[in-house]
Amino acid sequence: MEFFASPDQPDPKFKSFLSDACDMLTTWFATTKQRQPSPPKSDLPDIAPDVEGLSSKKLLDDLYLLMLSSYQPSHPGSLAHLDPPPLTASIVGDMISAGLNNNLLAEELSPSITRLERDLCKWVANKLSMPSTSGGLAVSGGSISNLMALLVARFHSQYSYDSNIVVMASEEAHVSIVRAISVMGLPPESLCQISTDQEGKIIVDSLKSEYYKIKSQGKKCFAVIATAGTTVRGAIDPLKEISDFCLEEGLWLHVDAAIGGVFGLSNSTSKLVKNISRANSISVNPQKVLGIAKTSSLLLVSNKEDLYTCFSTGFPYIEPSRGSEFQGGEIGLQGTRPAEVLKLWMGLRQLGQNGIKTLLDDALNRRAYLHKKLDKSKLRVITGPLHLLAVSPINGDKKMSEYWTITKRDSLLDQNFMLSRPLYKNRYYLKAVMGNPHTTLSHLDELAEILNQP
Repeated sequence: MEFFASPDQPDPKFKSFLSDACDMLTTWFATTKQRQPSPPKSDLPDIAPDVEGLSSKKLLDDLYLLMLSSYQPSHPGSLAHLDPPPLTASIVGDMISAGLNNNLLAEELSPSITRLERDLCKWVANKLSMPSTSGGLAVSGGSISNLMALLVARFHSQYSYDSNIVVMASEEAHVSIVRAISVMGLPPESLCQISTDQEGKIIVDSLKSEYYKIKSQGKKCFAVIATAGTTVRGAIDPLKEISDFCLEEGLWLHVDAAIGGVFGLSNSTSKLVKNISRANSISVNPQKVLGIAKTSSLLLVSNKEDLYTCFSTGFPYIEPSRGSEFQGGEIGLQGTRPAEVLKLWMGLRQLGQNGIKTLLDDALNRRAYLHKKLDKSKLRVITGPLHLLAVSPINGDKKMSEYWTITKRDSLLDQNFMLSRPLYKNRYYLKAVMGNPHTTLSHLDELAEILNQP
């Protein structure tokens, strides 16, 4: 059929289709500054297919209408979330992944990509100083990574069919932890939230006292979750002290490093996540800082066999894996998975070690620069060691902060800056994420001036 690329000769129609699509995408990038970071909503093209299929031109025309009202992560004012613009090599990797249409369910369906994924996860684990037994896999986002880590922790604890169990995590842990508890069939009280200090980090003494309290009630804690990069301010929990406690009590330690984990890939920033290697499992999301096209998340474990023992059900319809490695579909929740690890591999190799260092250092420097420019006599500023910060008026209550953040956010949007508006410890804040490489210091001067105004 004409809808598929020819398997035996170059297909000029397909080549033209791809070329026109590439032209359209580069035009969309090149005209970014002509639109707001998040353009106004517009009417969608027709949703349902017509009786006859559309021409390539009509398909692309309709697609471009959709693109014109899409979020613009490349806009210098796009600072609301952990969504930087994508690396060009990562975009190409995504396209090739779609074209290959390989399936990481099994090695016979993705022979080279399966080996690539194993080796790349091993490389990242090694950069984080994890043990030689470590490994992992690529999954669709940090929420899946965190859920899978808790499933492995529960299986490892041998409490898989026990509802009288508890997970301990920071009160500032990501919302995916609450969702994971629900998906695992556990009641809400199975999540014990630990208080944090003025810097947004777990108070270790509170962690210990809550653990002993849980234990005295006859409940069983099977995992502790530390966070390396909280969502609002980028705080990093005290990993050494928490890992010491978990080792002493025989508890599984999972580190949700979806935000902060990539800082371990550069020698200049690895000290920020020092001791992360002591975790039993780690979530890392290169998409949040390094510009890897979505989705790009890794679940790494200190002993890769823990993934197999938890998730393997056998594949009677699939050829065995070559060598001693496990099939991709036997080490995680997802069966079918695309070859999207190509996006990460190509992106990292495009950057090189120096490029990775530059991206990470620049993000931290932008945060420090903006922090210095903000008027602390007017604004309450919360931040951490990473590239996030949030501001709120120094005076007033929750209602006042709500009014200020709504009006200020609207004012910022009018001037092509997009910040998010989280609720944090009973106050509303405007949050800025400094991961956009197109944001210059002059942009930050302008942003600070707007924020400093009454």
